[in-house]
Amino acid sequence: AETANYLLGVGRADCTGPVAQVPLMGYANFDQVGGGLLTHLYSRAFIVADPEDSRRVVFVSADIGMMSQRVRMEVLQRLRSKYGDLYRQDNVILSGTHTHSGPGGYFQYTLFWLTSKGLIRPSLNAIVNGVVKSIDIAHENMKRGRLFINRGTVENSQINRSPFSYLENPASERSRYSSNTDKEMVMLKMVAEDGQELGLISWFAVHPVSMNNTNHLVNSDNVGYASYLFEQDKNQGMLPGEGSFVAAFASSNLGDVSPNTRGPTCVNTGESCDNPQSTCPIGGATMCMAKGPGNDMFESTRIIGQNIYLKAKELYEKASQEVRGPLSSAHQWVNMSDVSVELNATHTVKTCKPALGHSFAAGTIDGVGAFNFTQGSVEGDPFWDKIRDQLLGEPSNETKACHKPKPVLFSTGEMTWPHPWHPDIVDVQIAAIGSLAIVAVPGEFTTMSGRRLREAVKAEFDSQGTPEMNVVIAGLCNVYTHYITTYEEYQVQRYEAASTIYGPHTLSAYIQLYRGLARAIATNTTQDLPRGPEPPLFNVSSLTLVPSLSAEQAPPNKTFGAVLQGVRQQYRAGEVVEVTFVGANPRNSAENATEHNFLTVERYTNTSGSWHAVQNDASWDTRFYWTKGSSGRSNVTIEWHIPHGTELGTYRIRYFGHYKKRVFITHIITVPFEGSSSAFEITLP
Repeated sequence: AETANYLLGVGRADCTGPVAQVPLMGYANFDQVGGGLLTHLYSRAFIVADPEDSRRVVFVSADIGMMSQRVRMEVLQRLRSKYGDLYRQDNVILSGTHTHSGPGGYFQYTLFWLTSKGLIRPSLNAIVNGVVKSIDIAHENMKRGRLFINRGTVENSQINRSPFSYLENPASERSRYSSNTDKEMVMLKMVAEDGQELGLISWFAVHPVSMNNTNHLVNSDNVGYASYLFEQDKNQGMLPGEGSFVAAFASSNLGDVSPNTRGPTCVNTGESCDNPQSTCPIGGATMCMAKGPGNDMFESTRIIGQNIYLKAKELYEKASQEVRGPLSSAHQWVNMSDVSVELNATHTVKTCKPALGHSFAAGTIDGVGAFNFTQGSVEGDPFWDKIRDQLLGEPSNETKACHKPKPVLFSTGEMTWPHPWHPDIVDVQIAAIGSLAIVAVPGEFTTMSGRRLREAVKAEFDSQGTPEMNVVIAGLCNVYTHYITTYEEYQVQRYEAASTIYGPHTLSAYIQLYRGLARAIATNTTQDLPRGPEPPLFNVSSLTLVPSLSAEQAPPNKTFGAVLQGVRQQYRAGEVVEVTFVGANPRNSAENATEHNFLTVERYTNTSGSWHAVQNDASWDTRFYWTKGSSGRSNVTIEWHIPHGTELGTYRIRYFGHYKKRVFITHIITVPFEGSSSAFEITLP
């Protein structure tokens, strides 16, 4: 029966936010502050609805570091006021792709304020608005349609960045797997009844850290590049970010998975630093960095992104297994600092108040820490302990004992000023679309943790008479709680283990909780699940160290948008066109319009005698740099990396900005302006 089983809707909306002066979220590197734009960030929403009743499931994947509880609470409030109880905490999954090159500052827990300079309203608003708008678009464009699922192996795109931790897992368990990473991609394809291709969701476990912590351009990293390639392919003739086909490349159990496939290398000497401490003979841990497959981070991002895209394209074209069956969703709020776990009939253990261990400060081979700590630290360092004690107070004996063998660096669960430093109340959630179960997890599960969780959830479905479920983990959902390692991995306290904030039994607690959700779905008793304690919404409007926007100046005898350094007359494919303008702070534009476009590359058409845009600032071939000068001045440099195969002819680059102008002593207004390069030719090599 070729019947359309569901109502389907897809939507994509911009969620980029301020691209300058805001710290980028992910590496916790104080120097990594936004200074321009490589590509936009998007929220991609997918709604699956039952045509017969009001049952729905919403899955959103946003190009951000992780979902925050603050974003989720504000999104749910907005959905409630707009749609009543159609979209709720149980049937809306919000997931982050985990790019490390998006603006931070959208968190309410104090720990995340340290690295993102507080709570930054424009950043938070951009994400909330983008997520809600993407859901609105999907809601308004529902069509009858069908779903297909496919799965396959992605090669040459990942390594395990904590292989020594992975080896702590039992040999009998490891022998069941051919690799220390999950290479499987799961892909869900959406097609309308009339044959229109709507979109897809791919889940694959890899860290989007092909762009390293020296990058200052906002972008969506390798998985964002995969989305871009797929959407460009399906939305022919459209500029990037436009067109109705939506392709999401969502995160999964990526906790210990790096895309930097050439592995850890000492930056100064070029030798390998693939050792349990990830440390170099000269310069220590700070010199140990993993390298991607490309000559630079931009090329590595494209190589990994293209690998992921090509596999998804193949799976999409061959997908034939149809997803059918009822929709359901199960959700609970849980106090993760106080869960009792029954390991067996005689043995019960507990989770702990949140705390971070010493190796948290060491960072990883994808981004080293800002402090001189080495990974695998099970001894405290007296100097840092003293600083910590003065700053933050000594952890209680109870917390120290609960987290053993983790040496506690920040006892965040016992820090409440000015607000709690870490969440206690966490979302656990599963949404089932027929035979597909999406397990929405609040953090970064390692490879083996994810395998154990998937297996436990599948076993629960099997034992309740719902066999053949496809269980997929969606990572970085709803609230961020760092990492979740296995009990065995926890014992060696590398970065991922030090960041397993609820202690050694965190994974066991989650397995127990998600089994409960699966049981409720399988037995149709989701309405009987206790809701649990609702998370707090702290009264923080905005609290930030980001400088305020003030009046700006152009240099003498120049206007905003004037060309300071012009283009050459001729270029060939493979070369870089570069033009520098008198610029203004790009934050002015973000605060003026939600989807501001900073630039176009335009081609002259002789027949019509007019210019038309062939690229915009969402293109991966254009780069927008902002450089702040003194006394209210700044420059903007735009690069266009001319792709091979570009049509020959006459081109120009245009820049669109806003500057702050003082009109009275007390009054500052925002004024739009634009600039253009002179025309240049693209000629044959």
